[in-house]
Amino acid sequence: MEDILELEKDILDQIDAASEEKALEDVRIAALGKKGAVSALLKGLGSMDPAERKEWGPKLNGLKTRLTDAIEVRKGDLHRASINKRLETEKIDITLPVRAEAEGRIHPITQVFEEILAIFNDMGFVVEEGPDIEDDFHNFAALNFPEGHPARELHDTFFFEADEVGDQKLLRTHTSPVQIRTMMSQKPPLRIIVPGRTFRCDSDQTHTPMFHQVEGLVIDQETHMGHLKWCLEEFAKAFFEVETIKSRFRPHFFPFTEPSAEMDIGYKRVGDEIHIGEGDDWMEILGCGMVHPNVLRNVGLDPDVYQGFAFGLGVDRLAMLKYGIPDLRDFFASDVRWLQHYGFAPLDMPNLATALSW
Repeated sequence: MEDILELEKDILDQIDAASEEKALEDVRIAALGKKGAVSALLKGLGSMDPAERKEWGPKLNGLKTRLTDAIEVRKGDLHRASINKRLETEKIDITLPVRAEAEGRIHPITQVFEEILAIFNDMGFVVEEGPDIEDDFHNFAALNFPEGHPARELHDTFFFEADEVGDQKLLRTHTSPVQIRTMMSQKPPLRIIVPGRTFRCDSDQTHTPMFHQVEGLVIDQETHMGHLKWCLEEFAKAFFEVETIKSRFRPHFFPFTEPSAEMDIGYKRVGDEIHIGEGDDWMEILGCGMVHPNVLRNVGLDPDVYQGFAFGLGVDRLAMLKYGIPDLRDFFASDVRWLQHYGFAPLDMPNLATALSW
Protein backbone atom coordinates (compact mmCIF):
# COMPACT_ATOMS: atom_id res chain seq x y z
CA MET A 1 0.00 0.00 0.00
CA GLU A 2 2.89 2.32 0.75
CA ASP A 3 4.20 1.69 -2.75
CA ILE A 4 0.84 2.76 -4.23
CA LEU A 5 0.75 5.93 -2.13
CA GLU A 6 4.30 6.76 -3.13
CA LEU A 7 3.51 6.10 -6.82
CA GLU A 8 0.41 8.32 -6.57
CA LYS A 9 2.38 11.15 -4.95
CA ASP A 10 5.11 10.92 -7.57
CA ILE A 11 2.63 11.07 -10.48
CA LEU A 12 0.67 13.94 -8.88
CA ASP A 13 3.91 15.89 -8.50
CA GLN A 14 4.65 15.32 -12.21
CA ILE A 15 1.14 16.49 -13.08
CA ASP A 16 1.57 19.69 -11.10
CA ALA A 17 5.02 20.27 -12.61
CA ALA A 18 3.79 19.97 -16.21
CA SER A 19 4.05 23.48 -17.72
CA GLU A 20 2.35 22.76 -21.04
CA GLU A 21 -0.23 20.40 -22.45
CA LYS A 22 2.33 18.26 -24.28
CA ALA A 23 4.30 17.61 -21.06
CA LEU A 24 1.06 16.71 -19.28
CA GLU A 25 0.19 14.25 -22.02
CA ASP A 26 3.60 12.58 -21.55
CA VAL A 27 2.82 12.14 -17.84
CA ARG A 28 -0.56 10.62 -18.65
CA ILE A 29 0.93 8.10 -21.05
CA ALA A 30 3.68 7.15 -18.57
CA ALA A 31 1.07 6.52 -15.87
CA LEU A 32 -2.15 5.43 -17.60
CA GLY A 33 -1.07 4.42 -21.10
CA LYS A 34 -0.98 0.81 -22.28
CA LYS A 35 2.52 0.40 -20.87
CA GLY A 36 2.06 2.90 -18.02
CA ALA A 37 2.91 2.21 -14.38
CA VAL A 38 -0.71 2.15 -13.16
CA SER A 39 -1.85 0.09 -16.15
CA ALA A 40 0.83 -2.50 -15.34
CA LEU A 41 -0.54 -2.82 -11.80
CA LEU A 42 -4.08 -3.24 -13.10
CA LYS A 43 -2.94 -6.00 -15.44
CA GLY A 44 -1.53 -7.83 -12.39
CA LEU A 45 -5.02 -8.23 -10.93
CA GLY A 46 -5.61 -11.15 -13.27
CA SER A 47 -2.90 -13.25 -11.58
CA MET A 48 -4.19 -12.68 -8.02
CA ASP A 49 -6.47 -14.97 -6.10
CA PRO A 50 -10.04 -13.75 -5.46
CA ALA A 51 -9.29 -12.45 -1.99
CA GLU A 52 -6.32 -10.33 -3.16
CA ARG A 53 -8.21 -9.15 -6.22
CA LYS A 54 -11.08 -8.03 -3.98
CA GLU A 55 -8.65 -6.05 -1.83
CA TRP A 56 -6.43 -4.51 -4.51
CA GLY A 57 -9.02 -3.96 -7.25
CA PRO A 58 -10.77 -1.00 -5.59
CA LYS A 59 -7.44 0.52 -4.54
CA LEU A 60 -5.94 0.42 -8.02
CA ASN A 61 -9.14 1.59 -9.76
CA GLY A 62 -9.42 4.41 -7.24
CA LEU A 63 -5.82 5.38 -7.99
CA LYS A 64 -6.58 5.42 -11.71
CA THR A 65 -9.68 7.57 -11.16
CA ARG A 66 -7.86 10.10 -8.96
CA LEU A 67 -4.99 10.45 -11.41
CA THR A 68 -7.38 10.79 -14.35
CA ASP A 69 -9.31 13.56 -12.54
CA ALA A 70 -6.07 15.34 -11.57
CA ILE A 71 -4.86 15.23 -15.18
CA GLU A 72 -8.17 16.68 -16.48
CA VAL A 73 -8.06 19.52 -13.94
CA ARG A 74 -4.46 20.34 -14.82
CA LYS A 75 -5.25 20.12 -18.53
CA GLY A 76 -8.02 22.67 -18.12
CA ASP A 77 -5.70 25.02 -16.21
CA LEU A 78 -3.01 24.75 -18.87
CA HIS A 79 -5.51 25.30 -21.70
CA ARG A 80 -6.89 28.46 -20.08
CA ALA A 81 -3.36 29.73 -19.45
CA SER A 82 -2.51 29.14 -23.09
CA ILE A 83 -5.57 31.06 -24.29
CA ASN A 84 -4.83 33.96 -21.94
CA LYS A 85 -1.25 34.12 -23.21
CA ARG A 86 -2.44 34.24 -26.81
CA LEU A 87 -4.97 36.94 -25.97
CA GLU A 88 -2.18 39.02 -24.48
CA THR A 89 0.14 38.64 -27.45
CA GLU A 90 -2.38 38.52 -30.32
CA LYS A 91 -4.91 41.13 -29.25
CA ILE A 92 -6.26 43.56 -31.86
CA ASP A 93 -6.77 47.24 -31.21
CA ILE A 94 -10.26 47.75 -32.63
CA THR A 95 -9.76 51.53 -32.59
CA LEU A 96 -7.24 51.23 -35.44
CA PRO A 97 -8.39 51.87 -39.04
CA VAL A 98 -9.75 48.88 -40.96
CA ARG A 99 -6.75 49.04 -43.28
CA ALA A 100 -3.59 51.05 -43.31
CA GLU A 101 -3.53 53.98 -45.71
CA ALA A 102 -1.97 52.82 -48.97
CA GLU A 103 1.27 54.55 -49.85
CA GLY A 104 0.89 54.24 -53.62
CA ARG A 105 -1.38 56.59 -55.57
CA ILE A 106 -3.29 56.21 -58.83
CA HIS A 107 -2.07 58.60 -61.54
CA PRO A 108 -4.68 61.20 -62.62
CA ILE A 109 -4.50 59.91 -66.21
CA THR A 110 -5.40 56.39 -65.07
CA GLN A 111 -8.15 57.81 -62.86
CA VAL A 112 -9.72 59.80 -65.69
CA PHE A 113 -9.49 56.81 -68.04
CA GLU A 114 -11.42 54.76 -65.49
CA GLU A 115 -13.99 57.52 -64.96
CA ILE A 116 -14.63 57.88 -68.70
CA LEU A 117 -14.90 54.12 -69.22
CA ALA A 118 -17.27 53.79 -66.26
CA ILE A 119 -19.61 56.34 -67.83
CA PHE A 120 -19.62 54.85 -71.32
CA ASN A 121 -19.77 51.27 -70.03
CA ASP A 122 -22.98 52.31 -68.29
CA MET A 123 -24.30 53.45 -71.68
CA GLY A 124 -23.54 50.05 -73.19
CA PHE A 125 -20.21 50.80 -74.88
CA VAL A 126 -17.67 47.95 -75.09
CA VAL A 127 -13.94 48.62 -74.68
CA GLU A 128 -11.74 47.85 -77.72
CA GLU A 129 -7.96 48.31 -78.00
CA GLY A 130 -5.35 48.21 -80.75
CA PRO A 131 -1.60 48.53 -81.42
CA ASP A 132 0.41 51.72 -80.90
CA ILE A 133 2.36 51.09 -84.15
CA GLU A 134 0.12 51.38 -87.19
CA ASP A 135 0.29 51.43 -90.98
CA ASP A 136 -0.86 54.14 -93.39
CA PHE A 137 -4.10 52.35 -94.27
CA HIS A 138 -5.51 52.09 -90.75
CA ASN A 139 -4.19 55.44 -89.51
CA PHE A 140 -4.88 57.59 -92.59
CA ALA A 141 -6.24 56.07 -95.80
CA ALA A 142 -9.20 54.17 -94.35
CA LEU A 143 -10.13 57.26 -92.33
CA ASN A 144 -10.46 59.37 -95.49
CA PHE A 145 -7.23 61.35 -95.09
CA PRO A 146 -6.28 62.45 -98.63
CA GLU A 147 -2.77 62.32 -100.02
CA GLY A 148 -0.87 65.45 -99.03
CA HIS A 149 -2.84 66.00 -95.83
CA PRO A 150 -0.67 67.82 -93.20
CA ALA A 151 -1.09 64.93 -90.74
CA ARG A 152 0.87 62.73 -93.15
CA GLU A 153 3.92 65.01 -92.94
CA LEU A 154 7.03 64.38 -90.84
CA HIS A 155 6.50 67.55 -88.82
CA ASP A 156 3.28 66.13 -87.38
CA THR A 157 3.74 62.33 -87.28
CA PHE A 158 6.43 59.95 -86.01
CA PHE A 159 7.35 57.68 -88.96
CA PHE A 160 9.62 54.62 -88.87
CA GLU A 161 12.15 53.79 -91.55
CA ALA A 162 10.57 52.07 -94.55
CA ASP A 163 10.97 48.28 -94.71
CA GLU A 164 12.39 46.27 -97.60
CA VAL A 165 9.14 46.55 -99.61
CA GLY A 166 8.77 50.27 -98.96
CA ASP A 167 6.05 50.11 -96.30
CA GLN A 168 6.49 52.77 -93.65
CA LYS A 169 5.03 52.17 -90.19
CA LEU A 170 4.19 55.02 -87.82
CA LEU A 171 3.18 55.73 -84.26
CA ARG A 172 -0.58 56.17 -84.39
CA THR A 173 -1.67 59.81 -84.23
CA HIS A 174 -5.10 58.98 -82.81
CA THR A 175 -7.01 55.95 -81.55
CA SER A 176 -9.27 55.97 -84.62
CA PRO A 177 -7.41 53.05 -86.29
CA VAL A 178 -9.07 50.82 -83.69
CA GLN A 179 -12.42 51.92 -85.11
CA ILE A 180 -11.30 50.72 -88.55
CA ARG A 181 -10.03 47.41 -87.20
CA THR A 182 -13.27 46.84 -85.30
CA MET A 183 -15.53 47.66 -88.25
CA MET A 184 -13.52 45.30 -90.45
CA SER A 185 -13.65 42.42 -87.96
CA GLN A 186 -17.12 42.77 -86.43
CA LYS A 187 -20.56 43.25 -87.91
CA PRO A 188 -22.88 46.12 -86.91
CA PRO A 189 -24.48 47.12 -84.65
CA LEU A 190 -21.35 48.42 -82.92
CA ARG A 191 -20.98 50.54 -79.82
CA ILE A 192 -17.33 50.75 -78.75
CA ILE A 193 -15.10 52.98 -76.63
CA VAL A 194 -11.37 53.03 -77.40
CA PRO A 195 -8.83 54.19 -74.78
CA GLY A 196 -5.14 54.43 -75.55
CA ARG A 197 -1.90 56.31 -76.13
CA THR A 198 -1.31 58.47 -79.20
CA PHE A 199 1.76 60.25 -80.57
CA ARG A 200 2.40 63.52 -82.41
CA CYS A 201 5.38 65.83 -82.91
CA ASP A 202 4.31 68.54 -80.46
CA SER A 203 5.51 69.73 -77.05
CA ASP A 204 4.52 72.72 -74.90
CA GLN A 205 2.51 73.49 -71.76
CA THR A 206 -0.63 71.89 -73.21
CA HIS A 207 0.88 69.41 -75.70
CA THR A 208 3.22 66.44 -75.30
CA PRO A 209 4.68 64.05 -77.91
CA MET A 210 2.78 61.20 -76.26
CA PHE A 211 -0.72 61.79 -74.95
CA HIS A 212 -3.92 59.88 -74.28
CA GLN A 213 -7.25 59.69 -76.07
CA VAL A 214 -10.59 57.99 -75.75
CA GLU A 215 -12.68 57.59 -78.89
CA GLY A 216 -16.21 56.34 -79.25
CA LEU A 217 -17.98 54.80 -82.21
CA VAL A 218 -21.59 53.80 -82.81
CA ILE A 219 -22.63 52.08 -86.05
CA ASP A 220 -26.14 50.84 -86.82
CA GLN A 221 -29.02 51.64 -89.16
CA GLU A 222 -30.82 54.28 -87.09
CA THR A 223 -28.35 56.44 -85.13
CA HIS A 224 -28.38 60.16 -85.96
CA MET A 225 -26.90 63.48 -84.77
CA GLY A 226 -29.49 63.80 -82.03
CA HIS A 227 -28.26 60.59 -80.45
CA LEU A 228 -24.68 61.92 -80.60
CA LYS A 229 -25.69 65.17 -78.88
CA TRP A 230 -27.55 63.35 -76.08
CA CYS A 231 -24.71 60.89 -75.55
CA LEU A 232 -22.06 63.59 -75.19
CA GLU A 233 -24.17 65.86 -72.99
CA GLU A 234 -24.91 62.96 -70.63
CA PHE A 235 -21.22 62.15 -70.58
CA ALA A 236 -20.27 65.73 -69.71
CA LYS A 237 -22.79 65.86 -66.84
CA ALA A 238 -21.57 62.57 -65.41
CA PHE A 239 -17.86 63.33 -65.83
CA PHE A 240 -17.95 66.82 -64.31
CA GLU A 241 -20.54 65.64 -61.76
CA VAL A 242 -23.05 68.42 -62.36
CA GLU A 243 -26.83 68.36 -62.64
CA THR A 244 -27.06 70.40 -65.86
CA ILE A 245 -24.67 71.31 -68.64
CA LYS A 246 -24.68 74.12 -71.19
CA SER A 247 -23.34 72.92 -74.52
CA ARG A 248 -23.06 73.94 -78.12
CA PHE A 249 -21.86 72.16 -81.24
CA ARG A 250 -19.86 74.29 -83.69
CA PRO A 251 -19.38 73.14 -87.30
CA HIS A 252 -15.87 71.88 -87.93
CA PHE A 253 -13.95 69.68 -90.36
CA PHE A 254 -12.56 66.20 -89.76
CA PRO A 255 -11.73 63.91 -92.70
CA PHE A 256 -13.49 60.92 -91.12
CA THR A 257 -16.84 62.53 -90.16
CA GLU A 258 -19.49 64.48 -92.06
CA PRO A 259 -21.07 66.59 -90.69
CA SER A 260 -18.37 67.31 -88.10
CA ALA A 261 -18.51 69.44 -84.97
CA GLU A 262 -16.58 70.54 -81.93
CA MET A 263 -18.44 70.42 -78.63
CA ASP A 264 -18.15 73.39 -76.26
CA ILE A 265 -19.43 73.49 -72.71
CA GLY A 266 -20.31 76.57 -70.68
CA TYR A 267 -18.29 77.68 -67.67
CA LYS A 268 -17.60 80.66 -65.45
CA ARG A 269 -14.71 81.68 -63.23
CA VAL A 270 -15.31 82.36 -59.54
CA GLY A 271 -12.01 83.54 -58.10
CA ASP A 272 -9.45 80.84 -58.91
CA GLU A 273 -12.15 78.22 -59.52
CA ILE A 274 -13.84 77.19 -62.79
CA HIS A 275 -17.50 76.21 -62.50
CA ILE A 276 -18.41 73.80 -65.29
CA GLY A 277 -21.89 73.76 -66.81
CA GLU A 278 -22.85 77.35 -66.14
CA GLY A 279 -21.80 80.85 -67.15
CA ASP A 280 -21.41 82.70 -70.42
CA ASP A 281 -17.90 81.56 -71.38
CA TRP A 282 -17.21 78.51 -73.55
CA MET A 283 -14.48 75.90 -73.74
CA GLU A 284 -13.98 73.18 -76.36
CA ILE A 285 -13.69 69.66 -74.92
CA LEU A 286 -13.96 67.25 -77.87
CA GLY A 287 -14.51 66.68 -81.56
CA CYS A 288 -17.31 64.58 -83.04
CA GLY A 289 -19.53 63.95 -86.03
CA MET A 290 -21.38 61.42 -88.15
CA VAL A 291 -19.12 58.76 -89.66
CA HIS A 292 -18.17 59.75 -93.21
CA PRO A 293 -19.67 57.52 -95.95
CA ASN A 294 -16.19 57.03 -97.41
CA VAL A 295 -15.01 55.51 -94.12
CA LEU A 296 -17.91 53.07 -94.19
CA ARG A 297 -17.09 52.11 -97.76
CA ASN A 298 -13.41 51.61 -96.88
CA VAL A 299 -14.34 48.97 -94.30
CA GLY A 300 -16.88 47.22 -96.52
CA LEU A 301 -20.10 48.71 -95.11
CA ASP A 302 -22.85 50.16 -97.29
CA PRO A 303 -23.43 53.83 -96.29
CA ASP A 304 -26.97 53.57 -97.71
CA VAL A 305 -27.70 50.97 -95.03
CA TYR A 306 -25.45 51.85 -92.10
CA GLN A 307 -24.64 55.11 -90.38
CA GLY A 308 -23.36 56.21 -86.99
CA PHE A 309 -21.33 58.71 -85.04
CA ALA A 310 -17.82 59.02 -83.64
CA PHE A 311 -16.16 61.29 -81.09
CA GLY A 312 -12.71 61.81 -79.60
CA LEU A 313 -11.66 63.05 -76.14
CA GLY A 314 -8.26 64.26 -74.97
CA VAL A 315 -7.84 62.49 -71.63
CA ASP A 316 -4.88 64.62 -70.49
CA ARG A 317 -6.73 67.90 -71.02
CA LEU A 318 -9.87 66.61 -69.32
CA ALA A 319 -7.75 65.62 -66.32
CA MET A 320 -6.19 69.09 -66.22
CA LEU A 321 -9.58 70.74 -66.44
CA LYS A 322 -11.37 68.62 -63.85
CA TYR A 323 -8.61 68.43 -61.25
CA GLY A 324 -6.97 71.83 -61.67
CA ILE A 325 -3.60 70.65 -63.01
CA PRO A 326 -1.82 73.65 -64.61
CA ASP A 327 0.91 72.01 -66.71
CA LEU A 328 0.50 68.93 -68.90
CA ARG A 329 4.21 68.15 -68.72
CA ASP A 330 3.95 67.37 -65.00
CA PHE A 331 2.00 64.22 -65.91
CA PHE A 332 5.24 62.68 -67.16
CA ALA A 333 7.74 64.20 -64.68
CA SER A 334 7.71 61.17 -62.30
CA ASP A 335 7.61 63.49 -59.27
CA VAL A 336 6.39 61.50 -56.25
CA ARG A 337 5.38 64.69 -54.42
CA TRP A 338 3.19 65.70 -57.36
CA LEU A 339 1.59 62.25 -57.46
CA GLN A 340 0.93 62.34 -53.71
CA HIS A 341 -0.89 65.63 -54.21
CA TYR A 342 -2.87 64.87 -57.37
CA GLY A 343 -3.06 61.06 -57.15
CA PHE A 344 -6.00 58.93 -56.01
CA ALA A 345 -6.39 56.15 -53.46
CA PRO A 346 -5.85 52.80 -55.22
CA LEU A 347 -8.92 51.09 -53.75
CA ASP A 348 -11.39 53.89 -54.52
CA MET A 349 -12.32 52.80 -58.03
CA PRO A 350 -14.64 55.13 -60.00
CA ASN A 351 -18.23 53.95 -60.28
CA LEU A 352 -21.57 55.60 -60.92
CA ALA A 353 -23.33 53.87 -58.01
CA THR A 354 -21.55 55.85 -55.28
CA ALA A 355 -19.19 58.52 -56.59
CA LEU A 356 -17.22 58.91 -59.78
CA SER A 357 -14.30 60.69 -58.12
CA TRP A 358 -13.14 60.79 -54.52
